[in-house]
Amino acid sequence: MSTTNSIDLRQFFSPKEMMSEAEKFALGKTSKTTSMTISLAIMAGAFIGLAFLFYITVTTGNPEAGWGISRFLGGLAFSMGLILIVLCGGELFTSSVLSSIAWANKEISFNKMLTIWGKVYIGNFIGATVLLVLVSAAGLYQMDHGSWGLNALNIAQHKLHHTPVQAFSLGILCNLLVCLAIWLTFSSQNAMAKAFMVMLPVAMFVSSGFEHCVANMFMVPLGITIKATAPDAFWTHLGVEASQYSDLTISNFITANLIPVTLGNILGGSVLVGLFNWAVFRMPEIKAAELRPVTTTINTNNVKDITMNTNILVRDIVNTNAPVLVADMPVEIAMDTLLKSDQQGAPVTDVSGKLVGFLSLHDVMVELWCQDYIPEKGQKVVDLMTRDVLAVNADDTLLDISEYLCIDKEQLYPVSDSGIAMRLNTLSLEERAKSMKVTKPHMMPVLDNGELIGVVSRIEVASALRPIYGDTLNLVEKEQVLETA
Repeated sequence: MSTTNSIDLRQFFSPKEMMSEAEKFALGKTSKTTSMTISLAIMAGAFIGLAFLFYITVTTGNPEAGWGISRFLGGLAFSMGLILIVLCGGELFTSSVLSSIAWANKEISFNKMLTIWGKVYIGNFIGATVLLVLVSAAGLYQMDHGSWGLNALNIAQHKLHHTPVQAFSLGILCNLLVCLAIWLTFSSQNAMAKAFMVMLPVAMFVSSGFEHCVANMFMVPLGITIKATAPDAFWTHLGVEASQYSDLTISNFITANLIPVTLGNILGGSVLVGLFNWAVFRMPEIKAAELRPVTTTINTNNVKDITMNTNILVRDIVNTNAPVLVADMPVEIAMDTLLKSDQQGAPVTDVSGKLVGFLSLHDVMVELWCQDYIPEKGQKVVDLMTRDVLAVNADDTLLDISEYLCIDKEQLYPVSDSGIAMRLNTLSLEERAKSMKVTKPHMMPVLDNGELIGVVSRIEVASALRPIYGDTLNLVEKEQVLETA
């Protein structure tokens, strides 16, 4: 057992497998409830604030260490924040922008993606504010005879002296490194390896002065609070004037820093890391699959003259709430979707919503058997789905589809291509129908002018045929029927 565990701890994923882990990470952010998302975001906002406290402490009062070394050590200290988030599961805005991958995979809408970002952003701000209140009440700015507070003031003020273009660019560079740090964690399942991989990218962005919107939610308001609440003795002891920090205001913070930095963080993380890797590793696979939209339907013309009312159409009984899978969806997510909805299969669409295949649990189980139940990492629905899809037209009648599901016309009327009977049979038409072995799909996609509108199965067909037997009986009536039978 110990040998197996040690092997698992040393396991690292390839870049392609890391892409699959990133897709799970992105989709996982979309499945949390609002309360959970905001709670985890509050936690992450506090973690980043704690990391900045660590940074201020490390970089205060050590001029002999040298500018570069001091900032590098501070950057290593700051990495504690992202390590806590990665290992404790916090929701950080700058890493949540990687949910752009789920949007690119057509697993969430653009509005859904923006909603997730908004929830996390608000939660991070709340977490940073709560920590700010605690730090202010504790009077930490007085440490090292006020040098700690002066260092915090200088850091906060420096962040407001960028031009909008500089702040935007520094935001891009920052989240490029933050999301690359998160991306590196996708290469391993080992907690220690994840923590170590985060450290250098974070140390670089911090020591280089790149701008992080969530860190600034704590850092700049901390400087504003110190300027507003520090007593005269604090300024006298340090030999500085409070007026030197008059530009530390909420309005300057929002316009000169928070807005451009946030926009830069979004571009650096969602596009330069998330969508760029998606374009490198996933988009070529989608194109290589050569998915062909299914637009034709099977012929379900009835061969029997029946006087029953045939006004019911497939469109009247189609199940529009059945799950629909996407071709580039990971197989494990597709299985979860089917199992949660209690379905044995579902139609598969491409990124534009066109029907391109059908995946059943049978397909997955056969593949697992072929792989000795050790599935290949990164498998997508497109790798296992059936592409020869049998679809029905929404305007077919109930009797047409019912006959198709239970009758094989070639067995019922065995004829050659020229229409000549191939063998004689003394059985009646009904006897032949009851004795034949028919293999037909249990569920089929329904197309309306080439567009997928849902599925129809034997359940929907049988439910529509049930009124033939009369009204539904209650339990007492059923028992009476059984007694008289």
